[in-house]
Amino acid sequence: MKWQITSDDLRGDFLRQVEAESRQRILACYQCGKCSAGCPVAPEMDILPNQIIRLVQLGMKDQALASRAIWICASCATCTTRCPQEVDIARVIDALRNIAIREGRSSPEREIRVFNQVFLRNLASHGRLYEVGLIRDYNLLSGHLFKDVLKAPVMFRKGKINPFPPKVKGARELKALFQKLRPPARGGA
Repeated sequence: MKWQITSDDLRGDFLRQVEAESRQRILACYQCGKCSAGCPVAPEMDILPNQIIRLVQLGMKDQALASRAIWICASCATCTTRCPQEVDIARVIDALRNIAIREGRSSPEREIRVFNQVFLRNLASHGRLYEVGLIRDYNLLSGHLFKDVLKAPVMFRKGKINPFPPKVKGARELKALFQKLRPPARGGA
């Protein structure tokens, strides 16, 4: 991909914003590429983790926030553990997602938006991941109604998935926390 860097990009406002939100020293990255070499979802990304960091370093906000990669990142932290400069790249990408959401930007791909929405709703409802509910809701909302339906009985029999939601201590408190973290409705007070 080719981008044109302007003097407006190099002002550093975006860099400071991302550093403050992620609490990371982004300029410490010297572009060794170890993060990208180890990333398990790199083949699905439009730009690699080190390139995302470079866009932030250069203040190229629109390009960084428009990338498909910030939504595909699984936050597995492989990149973070491989970084010789100890930059928590997964945390930087989380910060980019948060900034994008606050600014009303979202993933360009509907399925990624649906998955993120279903995942967070599942976590808020059950206190931890309830795989059956996650798969069911994702398949319903994404239009893949019968995608994994034949796998479920086998997985149940082998004990790989539980048909019932997990019981979690403090579930009520967790729901209250999610309510506090929920962004305010747009257009309202």
